Amino acid sequence: MAIKPIYTLFLSLLIALFVGLGINAFYEGPKSPEYPIELQTADQSNKFNCEETVEIKKTREDFAQAEKAFAAEFKIYNRDVSIISLIAAIIILVLSLTLLSKINMIADGLLLGGVFSTAYSIIRSMMSQNSQFRFIIVVIGLAITLVLGYIKFIRPKAKLKKA
Repeated sequence: MAIKPIYTLFLSLLIALFVGLGINAFYEGPKSPEYPIELQTADQSNKFNCEETVEIKKTREDFAQAEKAFAAEFKIYNRDVSIISLIAAIIILVLSLTLLSKINMIADGLLLGGVFSTAYSIIRSMMSQNSQFRFIIVVIGLAITLVLGYIKFIRPKAKLKKA
């Protein structure tokens, strides 16, 4: 019946959502600075007047500094989220290949959910804007994929040939 693959896919998506939303719920990211009301008012009133007051210039500079600080904090946050989601993915993958390996539908759903969580980790590593970190995460993702492919698809066939 076609319900088993649908269930497996649905479980895998829920696993990936569980990881992503769980991280967001317990490890909140930095807050983006709000555009100052003074600048909104000044922007609207100065459409035809090119000169800004000293106070408006100072507010604009302060806001630019706050945006730069937020961008730096957000890069670190994305790196941390990438690491956390990769660790969660590894735990999920280990569970699917060990403790729950006898229950095929659940194990396959967890396995695919772990793969989706690994992909999420790689995407978040891209947002960290650190090329060495991105490379390390992709190497780990590649290693996970190769090991999973071997354990899930090649090793069972090798056991059958020996028997």
